[in-house]
Formats: sequence, C-alpha cells, structure tokens
Amino acid sequence: MSSDLQQIRIGLTDNHPCSYLPNRQERVAVALEPALHSSSNYEVLLANGFRRSGDTIYKPHCELCSACQPIRISVPNFEPSRSQKRLLAKAKTITYQLKEELDNEWFELYNRYIEVRHRNGSMYPANRDSFAQFSHCTWLNTQYLHIYDNGRLIGIAVTDILSNSASAFYTFFDPHCEISLGTLGVLLQIDYCRNQGKQWLYLGYQIDECPAMNYKVRFQPHQRLVNQTWQG
Repeated sequence: MSSDLQQIRIGLTDNHPCSYLPNRQERVAVALEPALHSSSNYEVLLANGFRRSGDTIYKPHCELCSACQPIRISVPNFEPSRSQKRLLAKAKTITYQLKEELDNEWFELYNRYIEVRHRNGSMYPANRDSFAQFSHCTWLNTQYLHIYDNGRLIGIAVTDILSNSASAFYTFFDPHCEISLGTLGVLLQIDYCRNQGKQWLYLGYQIDECPAMNYKVRFQPHQRLVNQTWQG
C-alpha cells in the first residue's frame, strides 16, 4: 500500500463462506477512517486494491486464500480483440447514455436478470431497497450507463466516475439478449473513459478459478495488483 495509506484504521469482518469459490472462507478489511470516504481518496484506495459496497470501502483479507486480484484496463492502450470487434459490429443499433438516475423500467429489467442469472445468489429475489443500499454511494459521483437497442432499455452498468478513472461497479441486462451485454457494457464504459480522457477503468476483482469472471481478462492490455504492485 502506498505510504500515505499505511496508517489507516481497518476493521476485519468474521470469516464466512466465500461467495465465489466453494469450500472457501472469506473475510474483508473495512476502511474505518471517515476522511477516506471522498472521491479523491477513494481513487487512491482503488489503486491500492480496495472496492466499495454502498458507502463501505473494503478489501479482501482472507487468511488462507489470495485468489482475488484487483484488475484494471489501461484505457488509452486498449485494443479490442477480434471477438470484441465482432460484438461491436453486431451492436450497430445499440446506443448508450450516462444518467444520474435510473430509467423507470430499470427494476423490471433487474428483476428478469436476477431471476434468470442469479436465482441461487444472495441478491435473489430482486429488491429495490437492497439494490439501492448496495449500489448507491453518498460521497461518490455514481452514474448509470443505460444501454438501448433501438430505444429499448436492455442493460444498465452502474459506474463510479472519478477524476482520472472510472470503476465498473455492477451491470445487469436483458438475460435473453442474443449478444454478450456484459462484455458490451465494459466496452461502452471504455468508450466513455476514452472520450473523457481517463487513464483507467477498474473492473473489480479477478478470480481465475471462477469461470463467471473470465471475461475480464479478455480486455487487453490489463493490469492485476499482485503483492501491492500492478503487473501486466
């Protein structure tokens, strides 16, 4: 961790079953300093492997596992792969718009996504208040990247906007869409970052043993934070 963060106070949660890997225990370190809860300080914390959930800033701090690796994309250097180029070609009728508020149809879309993709997960059944508590942050500029196909809402990528970067927080979409909206959501966030002159798009944690996360490593070039050093 960078020297200006060496002395921050953290609290540790109890161990509990890992949300991503079976038969593993997880716990997180929570940043307790109120002064860290600002956009500028959070950008520093992101670069040191932290993330947020609601207003809470946390970082994996598991005793016997180090599978979670923060991952970020170098926006100016990003080059889409062949499959990503094909996806963009298929998405000619798709547009996006960042908004400060969610469209009225958001919950119907979110409910369908959770019902199909995460019926066995902790966010089932879909709940408006739970989503707001999870996604909203009182001290960040959080925007909702709305994805439309010929004017029809098909996806929303919750995106934290920072001075020199953005953080892909959470994405949900039409689970029956024929194209890969999860990947497209990241490509659109990269496009936004490039247009705004931002250096990094943070994608959260990469867990190589978790197949659902493998799409993240297909964005090149990317970096991973290993032993507090960004590599890649």
